[in-house]
Formats: sequence, structure tokens, C-alpha cells
Amino acid sequence: MRNWSLNLLSKISRIQVIRQAYKSTMSSTKRIAVCQMTSGADKQANLNVVSKIISDAAKENVEMLFFPEACDFICENKQDVFNNAEPIKGGFTVGKYRELAATHKVWLSMGGIHEKDEKNPSKTYNTHLIIDNNGAIVQTYRKLHLFDVEIPEKNVRMKESDVSMSGNHVVSPVDTPVGKLGLAICYDLRFPELSTSLSIMKAEILSYPSAFTQVTGEAHWHVLLRARAIENQCYVIAAAQSGAHNAKRKSYGHALCVDPWGRILVDCELQSPCYKVAEISREKLTDVRRNMPVFQHRRPDVYSLYTLSLRKDVLPEHEDASSSPVTKEVQSAPPEVEQGCSNEPTNEFGHVRIRESCIFYKSKLSYAFVNLSRCVIPGHVLIAPIRRAERNSDLTEDEAQDFYKTIRLVQRLMESVHRANSCTVTIQDGPDAGQTVKHLHCHIMPRKKGDFIENDLIYLELAKHDQFKSGHPSKPARTREEMESEAALLKKEMEILLEKEKKWSV
Repeated sequence: MRNWSLNLLSKISRIQVIRQAYKSTMSSTKRIAVCQMTSGADKQANLNVVSKIISDAAKENVEMLFFPEACDFICENKQDVFNNAEPIKGGFTVGKYRELAATHKVWLSMGGIHEKDEKNPSKTYNTHLIIDNNGAIVQTYRKLHLFDVEIPEKNVRMKESDVSMSGNHVVSPVDTPVGKLGLAICYDLRFPELSTSLSIMKAEILSYPSAFTQVTGEAHWHVLLRARAIENQCYVIAAAQSGAHNAKRKSYGHALCVDPWGRILVDCELQSPCYKVAEISREKLTDVRRNMPVFQHRRPDVYSLYTLSLRKDVLPEHEDASSSPVTKEVQSAPPEVEQGCSNEPTNEFGHVRIRESCIFYKSKLSYAFVNLSRCVIPGHVLIAPIRRAERNSDLTEDEAQDFYKTIRLVQRLMESVHRANSCTVTIQDGPDAGQTVKHLHCHIMPRKKGDFIENDLIYLELAKHDQFKSGHPSKPARTREEMESEAALLKKEMEILLEKEKKWSV
């Protein structure tokens, strides 16, 4: 009898644990709506469909809605495409999408839409927009892979390059209320390198707004989406076009949401217009990745995948005051090019002057200073010879000894300050090695376990950390106060370290 009671209590306890776990999981789920429609040439009619879906889904406590490729319009001929395309910034249709997001307090994934390029009126971009619940555009992605396919026996001919230009960047996953979102469009689905790149950059959800043809959809749609979810252990959300758009074009439909285990959560089948609500669970994502840690099992020592053209922020031509303010000061020049105050001593660093207040250590022939542009990781600092020497081979024997002695000292300091037991110490010696300032310098970056999913990705980040394109930095410039504060702290820590080492040497 006593054993029976103990068994019963044990079962009750397990049930309570399961219930508690279930409640915990449910409390962290996020509701999304994956949408399906049949766009035509009438932009206002398409906008009305989008508006109705957003209004209805918002009442179901959905935090983010996903709309398909060409949600703005689908026309029958090229000239109509060019006539109907609009710019992102100042465009009427995008303006309405932003109003809808702000009015209903939901995030939106739109498109790709047909983005007009003022410099090339005979081509458009197929552009995926992410709009936050305040109506601000927080990210844009231009489709990389254009659908140029001809299958005569199936009566399929589509040449997207006739009307579209391809983008040039993989876009870093963007933080949203439902998770870290990787952006792609339709035909991109067939290129697993893109989804793997996004997963390496910590995407939790992959989005594929699409307009698959009937023929290719029947053969590959479900298989490809489930494969991308399984191999990347991500949620996959694929809004879709469905049905006949005109006499020449018909889409497959079946807008889907797939979980990281490859299970289809919702399928819109052939209904149009419609939306279906799915729940995104961070616990589910974590469980799948913990139980089968495929990204830990990857062999970057044997093979690797580097994303060489990566963009983190909205393109300058897409941004406005409400989406990504960029100050005049930052637009003018990279922070490393800014001149020091006239009343403060400076040190030469190539074409740059380093303020004395940003230097935390000086030896007889070398000096160490805080990073003036974007730090790759916390504690990223630099060492340079005082005399302007462009290459390692340009150093005198005395300079070389002093330079490398300073590197070792600063490495010990940064590992101590950041409680690290490893460090990336690297010199980009010459322009083809990534050197952007013509003055020899060494990067010191204290490392911690897991700071990069693939260890060598730090070199990709280093290559981009001080890049400025069209006056737009990958991250806001560090403030003068921030740099001076870090330098002052490191100067004090260096004094303590030198005092300790002096005692040890006695």
C-alpha cells in the first residue's frame, strides 16, 4: 500500500512538472500570421486586401504578419511593372504599409515589392521590407537570386532579370518581437548557402515571401521549406501568392509556417485571400538545438562558409528620420578620420590624428589606444608604432622589439580586464590583407567561448568593422565620452598591472 501511494505521488509530481513546463512554454510563445493573396495589376485593390488582413489578424493578438512576394502588384507586361513600381522612400504604397503597422501596432514583413530605382528606370529591385509597430522601416533586403527559368515541356518561362536587378548583400538577421529574423525571397529558397549564412548569424526564423509557380510549387515547395527548417533548426515562415493573377501567370499557394523540427504548423492551402495564425516558441527552438546540436558538430576546420558581402543596416536610400536617424557628424566621415580638438595633443596614425585622451599606454616607440570605430567585440584595442611605418618590414630592429613587447603587454592587460584566457592578435599588413589605415597596427581582441558561432568569423567582422559606404557606418560612431572613459579605465588598469609585474621581477 505504501509503495502504491509513493508511486501515485510520484506520478502526480511528474504531471505537475509537465503542466508547469507547458505553462512556461506557452507564456513565451509569440503569435504570427502567415498571409496568402492573389495580387493583380490593381495596386489599390491589393492594398485593400493587405489592409483587411492586417485589421483582422491584429484582433487575434498577432505581433507580426508576413505577406508574400509581389504583395504590391503583379502585372502582365514589363512596361506596366516599370510604370507601377515605386521608390521605398516616399512611395505611396510603402507609406500605406507603414501607416497600417503603426495604426494596428503590429510588425510587418512585406514583399518583395517592386522597388523603383531612379538611376535605372528600366529595372526594379525585388525588395523585402521589415516595418516595426511604429511604422518605421527597420530593415530592407534586395533579392539575390533572380528566377530565370524555362521549361518548354511544362510551358513554363519566367525571366525575372528582364525586369529586376539582383541585390548585392546578405542582410544580418533583424531583431523582432517574435525572434531574430533572417530575410530572403522566393527563389532564394533553393540556395542553402544563404539560409546557412543567416543561421550562422544567429537567425531563429527564416522568411521566404514567395510567388512559386504552380509547376515548381507542386514539385518542390513543401520539401524545400521543410529542408531549410530542419537543416538550420529555425522556424520557416513562407507567405505565398495563390491562384491566377492574369492569363499568363498562376501561383501555387500553400503559405506555410514550419517549426525547427520540420513539422508544418499551418498551411493556407489554396485559400485566397487568407491568413493563418501560428505560434513561435523559443523553448521549442532551444530544445531542438540542444537535443541535436548540428551547428556545434559542423567542421569549419574541413569546410567553411563565409558571408563576404554582408549588410547590417538599412540602405541609405531607404532610411528616413523615423527609421534610422543618421547625424550629420557621422555622415561626414568615419570616426577615425575626425580631427582632435585644437587644444589637445594628438598622435599620428596614418591619415588620422589620435587624441591623447584616447591613448592608454605609451612606451618609448609604440602606443596603445582604444578603437575609434566599431569594436568587433568588447575590449578591441589597437597598438601602433609612434613613427609612421606602413608595413611590418618597415620597422627598425628597436621599433620591432618595442612594438611586439607592447603587444604582449596590452594582451595581458585586456585578458585581465575582460577576464579572458584567449585573445585574437592580428596584423593586417598591407591593403590586400585588409589594412585601411596606412600605418602599421595590431588588433587585440580578448576572446570568450561562444562569442562567434564559427571562430574564424571574427576575421570577417574585422574586415568590415571600419567600412563606410555612402556615408553610412555599419554601427553608430563611438562617442568621444565613451572612448575617453574606456581609455582612462585602461590607463589605471595598466598602471596596476605594471606595478604588479615590477614587483614580480624584483
